[in-house]
Amino acid sequence: MPIAVIIPVLNEEKGIAATVDAVRRLGPDELLVVDGGSTDHTRDICAELNVACMTSPRGRAAQMNFGAARTKSAVLLFLHADTRLPIIAFGDIRKAMSDPACVGGRFDVQLDGNKAMLRVVEKMISLRSRISKVGTGDQAIFIRREVFNKIGGFQEIPLMEDIALSRAMKRAGKVACLRSRVITSARRWEMEGVWRTIFKMWTLKSLYLMGVSPVRLKRFYGDGR
Repeated sequence: MPIAVIIPVLNEEKGIAATVDAVRRLGPDELLVVDGGSTDHTRDICAELNVACMTSPRGRAAQMNFGAARTKSAVLLFLHADTRLPIIAFGDIRKAMSDPACVGGRFDVQLDGNKAMLRVVEKMISLRSRISKVGTGDQAIFIRREVFNKIGGFQEIPLMEDIALSRAMKRAGKVACLRSRVITSARRWEMEGVWRTIFKMWTLKSLYLMGVSPVRLKRFYGDGR
């Protein structure tokens, strides 16, 4: 079962080379970087690495939809530029997708910082997702192309596009909660503080689920991801 890895980027010159190298070692069927108009050296680095890199309208959702439309594989995997897949990622995905009822899924998460509180946070994120069957973008969401197309892809909204897609996946069929873990950056937790970040993220998600527009959330709270 072929898998396309799509990486949306914007000014990711510091980490994109490591991300691309890590994905390539796993042997993806397709790998596409979608740039939202970087003003740093992100695109130059991609050119040096000889990795496919296309430019699309800015916005994570728009970039991921753009990438999905320009790949052919049966399974789409959306990967943040600061996230690393486990070595067994593709094997675990193919095993999960061997069940025809499974429409897609996500991974458990590990934060790359050393603070003890981050161990609690990563367990909370994985547990919440396992119970709700709703994943977030930093958990490397994957989905069958046919299902992605059927539900209309990502809603092109400024925040919560990952939550919206996950909820649509949940309605469409079985969602796999893989126990293998992606490793993602803890920088926002370390910069803003763990408790402040927890409060901010949970508030954003709660208001979104209560029906508050992502446009309003973006305006009043900034980018909470």
